[in-house]
Amino acid sequence: MRRTVLETFPAGDPRGSRQAEEYARRRRNEGLAVEVVMDLESDAFLVVVPQQQSGERDR
Repeated sequence: MRRTVLETFPAGDPRGSRQAEEYARRRRNEGLAVEVVMDLESDAFLVVVPQQQSGERDR
């Protein structure tokens, strides 16, 4: 599955993933299907929009 990164938030922030979750909630309120994931390589929380690859179907 491919993803588009909307925003990144440093994992070392004292608030942890909270900023990412708050940002994601605002995008969901706008109608976007977003999720928060952890990118271990960059040590950051990412707010992403999953994108279907060609040939995939909604279930």
